[in-house]
Amino acid sequence: MEQMVNGEPRVLATNAALDLIKEIQRDYPDILFHQSGGCCDGSSPMCYPTDDFIVGDQDVKLGEIGGVPVYISASQFEAWKHTQLIIDVVPGRGGMFSLDNGREKRFLTRSRMFGGSEACAIPDIRARETT
Repeated sequence: MEQMVNGEPRVLATNAALDLIKEIQRDYPDILFHQSGGCCDGSSPMCYPTDDFIVGDQDVKLGEIGGVPVYISASQFEAWKHTQLIIDVVPGRGGMFSLDNGREKRFLTRSRMFGGSEACAIPDIRARETT
């Protein structure tokens, strides 16, 4: 699976998300994201210590933000494969098992369709490439 579509990364992060990633990495240096498909924590991007989450054979790596890998389940990828995900931060509590929980801010996924000129109204996107 290509991590770029028409020269655009499948996943981006806002400045606020990159800052929160750095904050979390002070406590947990090796982390990853998994785009939740719903249930208890809705459809939030969940942030885990790398050793605490088993990436499954059916998980798809979308790319990296701030050097941190971002995965999604294959079934959810099928529904979102034409969509660029933008990981952002908003005030609130993170998912129960996500490392943003208890920091009074949480990760949030925004999105836009690939190929459209309708860019999201997120002015501070700084991570435009995947690693």
